[in-house]
Amino acid sequence: MTNNNTDLTTRDWLAIERTKLANERTFLAYFRTFLVILGTGVTIIKLDVFADIRTYGVLLICIAPVILLIGIYRLFRVKNTIRKHYKI
Repeated sequence: MTNNNTDLTTRDWLAIERTKLANERTFLAYFRTFLVILGTGVTIIKLDVFADIRTYGVLLICIAPVILLIGIYRLFRVKNTIRKHYKI
């Protein structure tokens, strides 16, 4: 592939779009993981049945934002890499 937009074929553009969509799907997977871990942590803290493992709930709530930040970082890093590589 070349770096000039006029030299990109339809197949090349479609490949770029597939890569962008895969990047978004990866972010959504990180986001789903964030929600599940956060929800599990909140559930453990709120339910009296899990009072003996409350510290694990706090740990999960602390880990959840880290996972979300990693997903956001990867989303923008890959997006910038695509933009630089193909000069879009």
